[in-house]
Amino acid sequence: MYICICNAIRENELRRVARHVSGDAEACYAALGKRPNCGSCLDDAEDVLFEERELGFQSAAAA
Repeated sequence: MYICICNAIRENELRRVARHVSGDAEACYAALGKRPNCGSCLDDAEDVLFEERELGFQSAAAA
């Protein structure tokens, strides 16, 4: 699924970057060599980042 249509950023790409880049959606976009254009995706992107990082913290705590 695409999170950002303007930049063709897929959810799986954003999740991968979220594991390696701290910061907000704009920081993750920058790590992909992109930047927000219209900005309508940023709320959804932040939700994906939060979810991915939360899963990472739960996995680390279980280990």
